[in-house]
Amino acid sequence: MVASLVGLVVAISGCATSQSATSQNAVPQNAPQDAASPTGAARDAASQSAAAPKTTPPPAAESTGQTPAGQAAPALPAPDAAIPTDPSRLARSLTTTTAELRRAIDGWRREGDPAKGRPPEPVVLLALHQQRIYRYLVLNPKVASRTYARLPKALAGQARDNVTAGRDLRSLVRPISGAAKFRVQPPKPADFLLGHFRYAERRFGVDWEVLAAVMFVETKFGRVRSPSHTGAKGPMQFMPRTWAAYGMGGDIQDTRDALLAAANYLHASGAPRDYRRALYAYNHSQAYVDAVLLHARQIKQDIRNYYAYYNWQVFVVTTRGDRRLTGPGLTPGG
Repeated sequence: MVASLVGLVVAISGCATSQSATSQNAVPQNAPQDAASPTGAARDAASQSAAAPKTTPPPAAESTGQTPAGQAAPALPAPDAAIPTDPSRLARSLTTTTAELRRAIDGWRREGDPAKGRPPEPVVLLALHQQRIYRYLVLNPKVASRTYARLPKALAGQARDNVTAGRDLRSLVRPISGAAKFRVQPPKPADFLLGHFRYAERRFGVDWEVLAAVMFVETKFGRVRSPSHTGAKGPMQFMPRTWAAYGMGGDIQDTRDALLAAANYLHASGAPRDYRRALYAYNHSQAYVDAVLLHARQIKQDIRNYYAYYNWQVFVVTTRGDRRLTGPGLTPGG
């Protein structure tokens, strides 16, 4: 098998250190969980077909995220700002946060350096707040249903995809009941990864958005560096035997080599003709397959969703609640 739910518990920007966790977002077998990590990936190819749908970008008016002229941008949310519990307030918060995050991402891509530099503070804080809103909705289905009805149509669809994917992935994890060590580190720059995703797509014909969604679910874009409980390793969580067959002589810990190996394996397992079959081979779970395809669809609809996911943090699920391991406002090693 290729992977085993190591990325499910963790998320973004750590600092190459081991941290003990007793949080409530545990992945099966003590793996990190915020994206969704595989629990049996890369075994035999199974059946099921339905490629991740290609969709068109949303209308500019719905996707610009620009602050109206003459109106000051809202203050940035604190890393642990309270999440509203009322559907109307939740809808307003998610709408404002997403619009401001898109605007901040546009500025980062236009004026910053996503290929080398780290994300600017507005992107990091807004992405974390967006992620925490979605995590709340994942845990509160009735509130989520009432919130969708209060969102703009385009955002309601995105919210449903993110919440459904979150529930699918959470169904694959079990809370950690004791102390556990997770090694996390900062990810490679967003556009550095994007370049390798696109190269792998050209070489093996596997949509780069699907590869990005797999890496997001497995290790939060390489932030989680701990091996899984079954011994899966690297940013794409390969078991040694699968790596020997599909790693093409590369280094299992190397980002470029791991992405190419994942594209090679998915292609050999049926992609791009049958993404469901290929992803089921990567991880024997329909919930995993569905979650990856939902995240891939969101990236296809608007590339800014890739940059938003890139900035989602690493959480673990424990019997005492969810615990964030990476991102702003955390003390080193704590």
